[in-house]
Amino acid sequence: MTLGALAVPTYDDPRVVVPAPAAGAGNWAGAASAVLVDGTFWLTYRVRRPLDEGRGVTVVVARSDDGESFATVAEVHRDAFGCESFERPVLVPVPGVGWRLYLSCATPGSKHWWVDSLTAATPAELPGGQRRVVLPGDDTVAVKDPVLTHGPDGWQMWLCCHPLTEAGHEDRMTTRLLRSPDGLTWTDHGEVLAGRPGEWDARGARVTTVLPPVPGLPLTVLYDGRRDAAANWFETTGVATWDGTRLVAADRPPIASPHGDGAWRYASAVPLPDGRTRFYVEAARPDGAHDLVTLVR
Repeated sequence: MTLGALAVPTYDDPRVVVPAPAAGAGNWAGAASAVLVDGTFWLTYRVRRPLDEGRGVTVVVARSDDGESFATVAEVHRDAFGCESFERPVLVPVPGVGWRLYLSCATPGSKHWWVDSLTAATPAELPGGQRRVVLPGDDTVAVKDPVLTHGPDGWQMWLCCHPLTEAGHEDRMTTRLLRSPDGLTWTDHGEVLAGRPGEWDARGARVTTVLPPVPGLPLTVLYDGRRDAAANWFETTGVATWDGTRLVAADRPPIASPHGDGAWRYASAVPLPDGRTRFYVEAARPDGAHDLVTLVR
């Protein structure tokens, strides 16, 4: 399916890349990000168990020649970070340095999250790489699930933020835009996407990937949204475009899985040399588990 000249991922016979770690609700493989470097696909994702079994327990880094069959290169365990859970990781090449893995880490016994990082010469060395807290968050906001790009003008981050000022409503989410010269020290440029009252994304909106540019069209992203607190963890995917100041959501139904809880979230877009785009998405299956799937548009 396309939105004008833009390819977007819909549930049309996707291929499972990483199956859920077990059957049943709460067993999820996904929250992935991916890049294509010198003909090799690099993928990172978190493995999650149900709440009573530990939530996000590991982050995996893997490689593939075809974008579908991946071999594990490294694993990072939450115990090494003293966190209660992992959520979306991001793997990026860093010119002149090597590789950096950004990690979304949950503070034990709280609703707070922070963004940490590991930097190393190769992906395989990341578990023992140089560690640095990138964004600590604070008592009023949890920060997680960054989406990163970088180029000649520096680094850009779309950051998911959860307000912590109202107990019982910490699941609400917005997206803020940050910029950096090095990917470690960031300047906040303000909120750029939020949920729309009365719409399917009323409870919050989280940018998940920047789509490959199309000449003549504005910057376009995919984002996760949900209508209410009950849909937390079961987000579906929307489209938004940049108007020069902030992102504007497209007036269209969200993209969802036809199975289970309907989750179709954490999309990651990888431009291919032939002009198409390979997507990786966390998708619900009939038994309530989530698989990490891929498809090309």
